[in-house]
Amino acid sequence: MGSVIRIGTCGYSYYDPGPGWQDDYGSKLQAFSETFDLVELNRTFYDLPMVRTAERWRDEVLADFEFTVKAWQALTHPTSSPTWRNTDDFTEDQREGFGYLRPNDAIRDAWNQTREIAQTLDADIVVIQTPPSFDATDEHESNMDELLSSIDRGGLALAWEPRGSWLDQPERVETICDDLDLIHVTDIMRQDPISTHDFAYTRLHGLNEDRYDYDYDYSSDELETVAGKLEALAADHDRVYGLFNNYEMYANAAKLSDRLA
Repeated sequence: MGSVIRIGTCGYSYYDPGPGWQDDYGSKLQAFSETFDLVELNRTFYDLPMVRTAERWRDEVLADFEFTVKAWQALTHPTSSPTWRNTDDFTEDQREGFGYLRPNDAIRDAWNQTREIAQTLDADIVVIQTPPSFDATDEHESNMDELLSSIDRGGLALAWEPRGSWLDQPERVETICDDLDLIHVTDIMRQDPISTHDFAYTRLHGLNEDRYDYDYDYSSDELETVAGKLEALAADHDRVYGLFNNYEMYANAAKLSDRLA
């Protein structure tokens, strides 16, 4: 697997390998894998690819390149969410059942499809990002517990990025993560991870006042702080993942990778 600390980005679609890259690489993903350790596939959140597409992606990259997979939004986001991007091709069961980690057949099927893609990519981690509307209620916690306690994870580690009112209840998040064996996904420039999982996973969104305003470029001093935090996590975690999710993510990730090399 290589270094305990692995650096990458949330997506690769806007990566620019430089002029003439098509002469050396068969795809942008292949070029990306020559520079970075891993990518979090975020296109799987919007729509799952066909298995043969995932097989092609796996074949295009270096053997030690790592994919992590963002879970299909059918698990977490109801069909009324704007993240569905005007998709309207739902069955009645999907329209009524998708979202909020509810323990129903539609979501179990969505998980099984997500798991198949992750396994095809030889991924170790699936990231579950819940929306702010999935707030810290007893009902949501109960549904989450019932679903994630019963699905076949297929050897995959589950990583949870809570948003909304969960951010104000760290003790509750810690208990849920430990009870359900979840990796707590956080932005380490704002909050340290609080689960006891063997893996640590951070998504770096930037440091604007709005924590999800991605129009940000980390300074050299800030990247040095990130490096120190990742190294501290590496002292007591088997693996540490640093994923940039800001507009300047490729340049920031490359600079941090050089610092940690």
